[in-house]
Amino acid sequence: MSDSDGGQSFPARMMDVLSRIEYRRAECFEDIEMIGKMRYKAYSTSGKLAPKSRHMIDDADFDPHAHVLAVYYDGELVSSVRLHHVTREHPLCQASSDFGEEIDKLLEEGYSFIDPARFAADPATGSEHSWLPLITLRPAIAAAAYFNADLVMQHVHTSHVSFYKRFFYAETIVPSRYCPRYGNDLSLMSTNTRRTGAKLLTRFPFFKTLPSERTMLFARDGSPRYQTIVPTARFIADGDLAYSLPPAEDRGEQAA
Repeated sequence: MSDSDGGQSFPARMMDVLSRIEYRRAECFEDIEMIGKMRYKAYSTSGKLAPKSRHMIDDADFDPHAHVLAVYYDGELVSSVRLHHVTREHPLCQASSDFGEEIDKLLEEGYSFIDPARFAADPATGSEHSWLPLITLRPAIAAAAYFNADLVMQHVHTSHVSFYKRFFYAETIVPSRYCPRYGNDLSLMSTNTRRTGAKLLTRFPFFKTLPSERTMLFARDGSPRYQTIVPTARFIADGDLAYSLPPAEDRGEQAA
């Protein structure tokens, strides 16, 4: 992904992509089952599926702190991700299965975070869209704002470390570790949204979200359900970050 193409900047091209994107919340088992089938195709095709894995749906998909989102491009399902809001009181997350000691330490220190997992792209179309990982993971930044989380975690294949450093200002916690669940070496990384949030949204404004979009993505307070959620970044002025995260005073973090 280059920063410019044919005179159009990378952020501008991403805004054009967003105009053709819809997010949908998986609200029932049928939705999860459809996403599970795409997960299986994506993981088995890429070779990232552990040999003994048979099911791509698990109890974590139905956890009250889990948010399973589907991404549609021109009306076609192209990818999905599951986001967990992880706190000391509710520590369930995918990353802990392979990096339990490091995750427990973060929670003991008082951090809360968003844990994206089960990223999957339809192998029939995903390879055609180099922007798909950014669009699929965009709600993780929105979730950090909505839940006032300190970090966005990334447990990723070691070959993807540079991608997360470049586009998410991620820092490496564990450089590499063999993870039997995936049958691959993974790295554990994190984006400190309080410290880098303003820089991230200024450089990549397609990550911005209005409060209305964040509510539609994550609210579970009896508010109306929305089948289709339209990205709002293109409706936000250049100088407006649309939100801010206050510093975590007990750890001396700087504000985003």
